[in-house]
Amino acid sequence: MILTPKQVTLDQLEDIYRNQTAVKLNISCKAEIDYAAKRIADVANGNSAIYGVNTGFGKLASTSIDNADLTTLQRNLILSHCCGVGDTTNIAITRLMMSLKLISLGRGASGVRWELTQLLEAMLEHNITPTIPLQGSVGASGDLAPLAHMAAVMIGESTALVDGKLMSGREALESKGLTPIVLAAKEGLALVNGTQFSTANALAGLFEAWRSAQTAIVTSALTTDAIMGSTAPLQAQIHELRGHRGQIETAASISELLANSDIWGSHQEHCDRVQDPYCIRCQPQVLGACFDLLRHAAQTLLIESNAVTDNPLILREPDIIVSGGNFHAEPVAFAADQIAIAIAEMGSISQRRIALIVDPALNHNLPTFLSPRPGLNSGYMMADVTSAAIMCENKQIANPCSTDSTPTSANQEDHVSMAAHGAVRLHRMIRNVNYIIGIELLLGAQGVEFRAPLKTSQHLQDIIAHLRTKVPPLNDDRFVAPDVENAADIVTQGTIISTHITGINFPKLGA
Repeated sequence: MILTPKQVTLDQLEDIYRNQTAVKLNISCKAEIDYAAKRIADVANGNSAIYGVNTGFGKLASTSIDNADLTTLQRNLILSHCCGVGDTTNIAITRLMMSLKLISLGRGASGVRWELTQLLEAMLEHNITPTIPLQGSVGASGDLAPLAHMAAVMIGESTALVDGKLMSGREALESKGLTPIVLAAKEGLALVNGTQFSTANALAGLFEAWRSAQTAIVTSALTTDAIMGSTAPLQAQIHELRGHRGQIETAASISELLANSDIWGSHQEHCDRVQDPYCIRCQPQVLGACFDLLRHAAQTLLIESNAVTDNPLILREPDIIVSGGNFHAEPVAFAADQIAIAIAEMGSISQRRIALIVDPALNHNLPTFLSPRPGLNSGYMMADVTSAAIMCENKQIANPCSTDSTPTSANQEDHVSMAAHGAVRLHRMIRNVNYIIGIELLLGAQGVEFRAPLKTSQHLQDIIAHLRTKVPPLNDDRFVAPDVENAADIVTQGTIISTHITGINFPKLGA
């Protein structure tokens, strides 16, 4: 994939993430990159103090560095900043992070040489993936520790995965015919300054959350039909009168999924319910708001993905090298918090539908806990409890990270974003919400099957058939945990939307 900085799209970024697509910069970037690199080389040989070029870093910015030590300065920066701890970032997110760094450097304001960008491209092409610890960034001055671990492999240090094998940075490069780079003035700083770790994790959370939200539309339709819920609140005019895009789209998608359902048709003229509980009646309003919030976060992350976020920057007009604060990841922190809120809410309303469908007082004569023989069997009693536990966990960790801060670097970096915390926690939340939606898938399918000989719509019949290739109906009690895992896997893989349903206009992230 050829990337043109400032023009990279969400679809391209999702392709990189999901398919681990190799990328290269558009050759048109070379002129600006070369110009900025020459400007840095010129000032490095001069007498003017330029932060991070011939000075120390952070609180040591007033310390001058001799010209003979400038390459050592950059190498020392990388090695000293490799202080990350904890689990390793997965390959897909690490490759996305590397691609984002390439895009940022491609803007030609960072002062690195073209050959440095070529090394990043080659690492992506040859599947050399640095090991990046998940913990150690506060989101300013950028994601210093995670990006230092990436840069360390480029200079032959640290470790990397190559074709599934862990080896030293030098061995990883040399195994593919590559040579570790000797960093020139400012290049180490350009690599470790920036928000690419936080942004990559936030983008991954965004892409997964969108897939989960689309699948939640399907499970909500299943539950609505299973409990013989009213479809009157789905009328398009209701949602057009309010005007929110996500709400309008969600109502339309659920209506399309329920079209021509025999179950729905059986109770429309003789329904004794005036109104359903909010988890049925307000599905478009709640899930639609989640889609809108995710879209808002997506726009922030798209801008950030195309941005220059290191320091100092080489400007053309005026022709100066200037220190700023683009490395501060506050926009990414806000976006990650928005994604977290959306994930928590889509799980919250899904869990309430789960609670509804197992309750005979509310589910329109379905058996208690959806067991054919309740009493001797507990059915899905504990699946409901598990979904409630996970829902509460997500609500707890959805509290904003961006409102936290702590001074670092001897109070030079006295306000930080916590964007990395906000973004990394999204993966745990996605896993949780997919369990909740997966449990609703199990229960919705079981509830619809209890309505036989009445049938649901053909779309939803196809979904149940797909589920039944992985999980049989629950007749007598059995070991349920594998069923939950299999259902959650279906949600995570997104096959319901991508393969087993056609002709439904689900909300689209990039549209």
